[in-house]
Amino acid sequence: MINILLLSLLLAPFIGFLINGLRWQNKDLRLAGGIGSLTCFISFLSAVALFFHLKQSPDPQVIVSFLKWVKVGGFESSFAFLIDPLSIFMLLIITGIGFLIHLFSIYYMSHDQRPAKYFAYLNLFLFSMSVLVLADNLLLMFIGWEGVGLCSYLLIGFWFTDKQKASAGMKAFIVNRVGDMGFLVGMFLLFTMFSSLNFTDISSALSTGVNTNSLDLSLLKWTGLCLFIGAIGKSAQIPLYIWLPSAMAGPTPVSALIHAATMVTAGIYLIVRMSVLFSLSPEVLTLISWTGALTAFLSALIASAQSDIKKVLAYSTVSQLGYMFMAVGIGAFSAGLFHLLTHAFFKALLFLSAGAIIHALNGEQNIYRMGGLRKFLPITWICFLFGFLALIGIPPLSGFFSKDEILWSAFASGHYGILTFAGVTALITAFYMSRLYVLVFHGAPRLVPDTKPHEGGFFAHFPLVSLALLSIVGGFLGIPHLMSSFLPSHPPHLIETYLKPVISHTSFKGSYLAEALLMIISSLLALAVMGYTMWLYLKKASWLKNLKLAWGPLFNSLEQALWVDSFCEVHIVRPVLHISHELWEGVDNYLIQGLIALIKKWLLCLQGLFQNLQNGKTQSYILFMVLGVIVFILAFFY
Repeated sequence: MINILLLSLLLAPFIGFLINGLRWQNKDLRLAGGIGSLTCFISFLSAVALFFHLKQSPDPQVIVSFLKWVKVGGFESSFAFLIDPLSIFMLLIITGIGFLIHLFSIYYMSHDQRPAKYFAYLNLFLFSMSVLVLADNLLLMFIGWEGVGLCSYLLIGFWFTDKQKASAGMKAFIVNRVGDMGFLVGMFLLFTMFSSLNFTDISSALSTGVNTNSLDLSLLKWTGLCLFIGAIGKSAQIPLYIWLPSAMAGPTPVSALIHAATMVTAGIYLIVRMSVLFSLSPEVLTLISWTGALTAFLSALIASAQSDIKKVLAYSTVSQLGYMFMAVGIGAFSAGLFHLLTHAFFKALLFLSAGAIIHALNGEQNIYRMGGLRKFLPITWICFLFGFLALIGIPPLSGFFSKDEILWSAFASGHYGILTFAGVTALITAFYMSRLYVLVFHGAPRLVPDTKPHEGGFFAHFPLVSLALLSIVGGFLGIPHLMSSFLPSHPPHLIETYLKPVISHTSFKGSYLAEALLMIISSLLALAVMGYTMWLYLKKASWLKNLKLAWGPLFNSLEQALWVDSFCEVHIVRPVLHISHELWEGVDNYLIQGLIALIKKWLLCLQGLFQNLQNGKTQSYILFMVLGVIVFILAFFY
């Protein structure tokens, strides 16, 4: 039974990819979208069935192996899949939100001329992501890891006739390869230490090494560092975050699926899956937490000055991923996964709402050319409002519970520096999201002339309403013990309880009073910043304009994303291109081509020499024969 469910989960999107891929020139949107959505829904149902099947099983982990595909010396690797609470947790997010985004794409891509190709790419991404989280070993996981990287490149540059969009796809692909090199080196080091890449073998070897005190902690630290480099590439952390904001060049549903809910969380998943290894490298965990803190803070600042609605949400995604890295860096792995879940709900909702707005405004993305849209797009407005409130952590929405758990974990574990960064970032988040909300939905309309905004139909509203409901109730999957202690039967923290058998869990003990105060203070501060920001943008627009003029250099720096992209262009991209051109000119054109030309010249000379030997003249052949006989006689005697 479990084999059938696993095959249906994996093969359904792959079959959808083949069907739509083989008919890629077909322009029937409903057929392409129907095939893509149906296969995604089959995967979601299979994931739900696997969840209940595993819940009834006495073993928290089930390994399904199909065939050995690599055997070199003593190393073997199989197409084997690990079904446990962690992989099921990720699969439910990937397939569930993936299905809603497939539905929304039927609405959003209604004017595109290549719907079959688009849905083929989406299905291939879903298949690759499923392989990534189900893989029983790092080698198979790397196949899925590269698969989602390929699909990201294809989907970001989907409108490749636009040079800027094609460049954004290439940028994402190349930057991710930098992180992937770290992943590969980490795999090599793991194989050097344990002669295996299977997760169960590595966990067992680490446990044995701890008991016998036989681990090389220095090599273990370098291994964790290399895997972390792979994680920051995929999950867009400093310094490899620059690809994600540029990735907004792709269709908006792609941003919701790949760059908010699924692919960018692969780095978090890798760290949690290897939590036993990282727990033995406290220096690497400290680096992870501070990388997340700095990324969250800086990207929140940059988001405060962006004028493109998708760029604001993109930098917000980078910032929230920083929160997840903070959580896993301090050892709160379940808290990081809890925020991963709630973030998938409200950020997918915000991106799809942005997509509905962009579609309604005929492609307009500048928030200064919006305003007053709540009157024209009431359903989108309400859904966006719930996503916005969940993101800034207003109780009792989902983001409140997961953000509060990260803040409490940092406080209870004594990471006060991390707590400070997380708290300040939360306030900046409340500011830039309130700014975005007011400029888009309130005030006088500032629309481009002749623009008539309109709501979408079922395919637009059903995903938005579903994600809005999840953003409202999703946080109750992780009610803190402080609150649940007042409820009947004291319900447990469901996420923490469900994941406890498979991840390294650290309990953070502390006073209920301290936790309650932290919760109340963070919520009141977020509400205060939200209210003050709305008042400023609605009532004090002239004051804000003067402030922008007074702080022009700072604002321009934030607007230009602290000039990081320009720095990379000038100091990395151009020098590499220059060196490449010089190598091409000096080595390829001069050395290699010159050597080939010289060999060609020698061959032509030899050709001319031997051509004279075969000239067809009898006198010449007799002369050569006589000379040959003379040479033979002389050689014989002397």
